[in-house]
Amino acid sequence: MEEKEYIYFKEELEGRKKKILKIVTDNEKEIKALSTTEANDEADYATISTDSAIEQAINNQQLTELKDIEYALFKIENKTYGICEMCEDPIGIQRLKVKPQAKYCIVCREIVEKTS
Repeated sequence: MEEKEYIYFKEELEGRKKKILKIVTDNEKEIKALSTTEANDEADYATISTDSAIEQAINNQQLTELKDIEYALFKIENKTYGICEMCEDPIGIQRLKVKPQAKYCIVCREIVEKTS
């Protein structure tokens, strides 16, 4: 991978990281607000519980993506970014443009998904 590609993907990943951190912060505020909301009846309680569970699920998904982004940034710094962790072949640039934090090439990703 060329240096300009490393720079491009680093900028993409850092931009996505900023967006995720904002989403996580906003979700945490929403969860906190929901936890202090007073439920007047069982329907209100159910709505608050459901909304809280949804916000928590979104947060968990975002934190997982953030972890993958941090790992991809680490790999960029070590010049190992863009290499499939299974077959050690280069991951296609088009795949990285779609999912910059990809750990696997298309073929290996399918194998991983089938065995998970």
